[in-house]
Amino acid sequence: MDVEAMRTFVTVAETGQFQAAADELGISQQAVSKRIATLEKHLEVTLLVRTSRGSRMSLDGQVFLPHAKKVLTTVEQAEQAVRPGSRPLRVDVLNRRIAPAQAVYRFYRSHPEMNLDAVTLSKENATQATHAVLDGTVDASFRALPAAQVPAGISAERLLDGPLELLVGPGHPLADAPWVSPADLAGHRIWIPGIMPGTEWAAFYQELSEAFGLSIDALGPNFGDEALMDTLADSTSLATLVGSGDRYLWPQTHDLRRIPLHDPTPVYPHVLLFRSGDQHPVLTALRDYLRTAGPRTPHDVWAPDWVDR
Repeated sequence: MDVEAMRTFVTVAETGQFQAAADELGISQQAVSKRIATLEKHLEVTLLVRTSRGSRMSLDGQVFLPHAKKVLTTVEQAEQAVRPGSRPLRVDVLNRRIAPAQAVYRFYRSHPEMNLDAVTLSKENATQATHAVLDGTVDASFRALPAAQVPAGISAERLLDGPLELLVGPGHPLADAPWVSPADLAGHRIWIPGIMPGTEWAAFYQELSEAFGLSIDALGPNFGDEALMDTLADSTSLATLVGSGDRYLWPQTHDLRRIPLHDPTPVYPHVLLFRSGDQHPVLTALRDYLRTAGPRTPHDVWAPDWVDR
């Protein structure tokens, strides 16, 4: 059924005249008559009867009118639901503890009127997250994706570099260092439980370990962040790597130390992936915010060769 023909019928019924309906709809009176005739032919009934004073609804028209209004209301609601800016922007931040989640949170704190929804596709790799963006499951995703792997229809913008820090317990040999270089970590075991093969973060840590001769592994079961903090607090040899913008909590008695890495500073390159041409106003505002108010990238950056600089 032609929605515009139905809208025309409702307008004629409410104005009582074909010409008045034509004026309100911005079309000719002939077009109004044609739409009504098409609708009546489809329904196989007469909806409007012309009179010397204009038109009046037939009995069938009176029965049809409230249903037509409900349909038009539903159509308007459906259009409004997908109109840019009328629904929340769904952003995949991967993990609520790490830098993208914190950056999106700061954006929301500074723009509380913005309608957004932060989700975590924590089990999907970059390729899978990209497909989620393409099929509309999410509107955007923070990932470390090589430029050569960005598919058609997706735009990628490197907006958030997360400098890495060493996290150790108080008994670790580097616990009191003001900062260390990646080369200083050679010979120390770096444990990052939960690294999943085939993910972009597995590729990142593999290249980091090869670039600086580091021992990075994910051996053993992953009992979560709290268990990792407990293990670090009790160890004199174990360390892990976290982003400087990541938020981890541990008991004060653990006395864990976050030590910046410099000379160079390894950064995890969070690239924002979104559908090309997406005009959602919150997406535009988020990109502008990250360009201007996001954390500044250190001058001595190291990032994998496959990252688009």
